[in-house]
Amino acid sequence: MSSPSSILDMLSISPPGWGGVLITGAFATLFISFGAYLFGMVLGLFGALGKLSGFAPLQYALNVYTTIVRAVPELILIVSLYYAGTDGLNRILAMAGLGPVEVNGLVAAIAVLGFVQGAYMTEVLRGAILAIPVGQLEAAKSFGMRPGLRFRRIVLPALIPNALPGFANLWMSVIKDSALIAVVGYQELALAARVAASNTKQYMVFFLAAAALYLVITILSNLLFSALEAYFRRGQRPVA
Repeated sequence: MSSPSSILDMLSISPPGWGGVLITGAFATLFISFGAYLFGMVLGLFGALGKLSGFAPLQYALNVYTTIVRAVPELILIVSLYYAGTDGLNRILAMAGLGPVEVNGLVAAIAVLGFVQGAYMTEVLRGAILAIPVGQLEAAKSFGMRPGLRFRRIVLPALIPNALPGFANLWMSVIKDSALIAVVGYQELALAARVAASNTKQYMVFFLAAAALYLVITILSNLLFSALEAYFRRGQRPVA
């Protein structure tokens, strides 16, 4: 069993310690997760508005999208979208007479995770919009507000408090799902811990260190979302 001093040496930020590699991996995890989260939020907003639009073909297409993504395990989706997406892009480029391209791992990680997040965001935002009292929207229409102004003044401020608990859960989910990106070779926290463990043969030390970093990210994220929810729900009567 390793002594405490040797463990601290292995976790040192400066070489030959692997602490710097783990911290770099943690920042990569945060960057990928934040990018995928924002991309998923954009997809989710358009998806929610599309499902509520009343346009049947669009609603059907979005129902297929959300059903498939929520039914198929994330690992299968990530591998399939990464390799099938790259192959499909190169086929299109070949038809246009252009050479193949190598998809950047970071861009692919954000796009694939964002695509998965978008399906869940669609349902969270759809539920948040449906929770808005109809009377508020009818009153805005009676004052002659255009759809864009209604969305900015009525829908958006009202949906954020309703959606924040779902947003928090999806942020925690994308943090954990980012570990699956290791299967396509991009190094984030989980892969960094695996590399450090395989080089030192101290698997318990580095996987526990990675778990501690994930826990720190989760605790700080919980504090942030709690503060945001308190801010956006200010003035509302607390639920007993």
